[in-house]
Amino acid sequence: MKISGESLSGTGESGFNESAITSVIDELALAKQSGAEIAVVVGGGNILRGRDLSDVEAVARTTADSMGMLATIMNALALRDCLVGRGLDARAMSAINVDDHCEPFVRARAIKHLKAGRIVILAGGTGKPYFTTDMCAALRSCQLDADVMMKATKVDGVFDSDPVKNPSAKKYDSLTYDKVLADRLGVMDLTAVVMCMENNLPVMVFALNKQGNLAKAIAGEKVGTLLSAARDER
Repeated sequence: MKISGESLSGTGESGFNESAITSVIDELALAKQSGAEIAVVVGGGNILRGRDLSDVEAVARTTADSMGMLATIMNALALRDCLVGRGLDARAMSAINVDDHCEPFVRARAIKHLKAGRIVILAGGTGKPYFTTDMCAALRSCQLDADVMMKATKVDGVFDSDPVKNPSAKKYDSLTYDKVLADRLGVMDLTAVVMCMENNLPVMVFALNKQGNLAKAIAGEKVGTLLSAARDER
C-alpha cells in the first residue's frame, strides 16, 4: 500500500497529528486481521518533497530529492513505532543506508518479514533521485510479488474530473492502464502506471479516510477504482 505523508498530518499541511496516525494504524490493524501480508510505502509530503525546493536555485534537484527521501524515513520510523505500540509487529526498511535507524531494503529479507506476519514499512523511495514514491510503490510491489498495489488517497477512487471542484464528477469503478495514460488522469505518476501495466499488477485506488476501506478492498469488496488491463467501467 502507498500512503502519502499528508495522511500522517491530518488536516494540517505539515508535521504529525496523533489522531491522523491513529486512524492509519486502525486501518492497518483491521486489515491485518484477514491474514494478508502488508507492505507500506510512505511518502514524505508532510515534511518535505523534493519539488518543494524547485524554486531554490542553489539546491540541486538531486539534493532536493535526497532530502525528500530522508523525510520518508522519518515518517516510516514514526509509523513503525506506532504500529509496535499497538501490538503489531512491524519493520522499517530503507533504500538509503541508515543502518542505525532501520534495516536496509533487501528483497529476500522483506519477504521473510512478510511471511512472518510483520508489516513492512518501506522508506527512502527507490534510493535514487527523479523517482516518486508512487514509482517506489510500483517497484516494490513487483519485487515483492504483490497481488495488488493499494494506492490510498483522499477521494474514493478515480474520477473524470476533480470531485472537490466538480460535484458532478463521475467515478470510475475500473480503468485500464491505457485509459489512465491516454487521458493523463493523474491518479499517480505515469511512469509507475507503465511499470504496473508491463508487469500486469492491478492497482486499487481508494480513500483511506473511510473506516474499514482497506480491509474491504482486501476482502474483494467493491471499493474505489481498480486499474488493470480490463475494460473501463463507470
